Amino acid sequence: MTDHSAKSVAVVTGAAGDIGAAICRALAPSHHIAAVDIDATALDAAVADLNALGFQASAFVCDLTDPEALSELAASVAGLGPVTVLINNAGAAASLTLHSMTAASLAKDLSLNLEAALNAFKVFETPLTECGSGCVVNIASVNGLAAFGHPAYSAAKAGLVHATKAIAVEYGKYGLRANSVAPGTVRTQAWKDRAKANPDVFNEALAWYPLKHLPEPDDIATTVAFLASRAARCITGICLPVDSGLTAGSTALPRTFTQSPDFDG
Repeated sequence: MTDHSAKSVAVVTGAAGDIGAAICRALAPSHHIAAVDIDATALDAAVADLNALGFQASAFVCDLTDPEALSELAASVAGLGPVTVLINNAGAAASLTLHSMTAASLAKDLSLNLEAALNAFKVFETPLTECGSGCVVNIASVNGLAAFGHPAYSAAKAGLVHATKAIAVEYGKYGLRANSVAPGTVRTQAWKDRAKANPDVFNEALAWYPLKHLPEPDDIATTVAFLASRAARCITGICLPVDSGLTAGSTALPRTFTQSPDFDG
């Protein structure tokens, strides 16, 4: 059994989801994981899995959109030890299009995907700055970099990318690094649910990706672990797409513009 007594704390929100659980596993060898989620049952299962592997992890049920609950979370997590890493991973999309968006769905998208992340940073601001080498990784999305639907969610993620840069600039003097990761289509449960309605959805998505494979949760997690490590000690303020080339572009337009078969799949 590894001695965890000297480990600092990594707070991971949305820890019960596919990507969140993968991030927890990637950080667990070097940190005590404060796993945060609103789904108590799924969270307990995720933490039990980590503990069974010999890692130290603690579960915290929290509604991240409630500022008072966030303050209570920070007070509870403080009992585990110094917080040196914050991963803002929790997120979800409420409205598919601007046509279907309402004031209520807009507020929901902004609250969870942008405001919760910034408020989470503020409640952990003191330990992250006092440790001298704090790290924030915000899980954004390729939706924050281009128009792929879910416009309110996308606007929130674009805001999160900018907020990450703001943290990097303003808090760099404390040794705090802040970066964001922009996943493309990841094979999570949400996408698997879509596949039940449209079994061809993954093949349809792949048509737009230069690399003909989609990211898995572990691909996001290993990127996060790198950004949280000393290997990335001079990397701050970036947004790193993990998207199999989606944001670089697809072959469809150059095929049309050049009429060259070199762009055929």
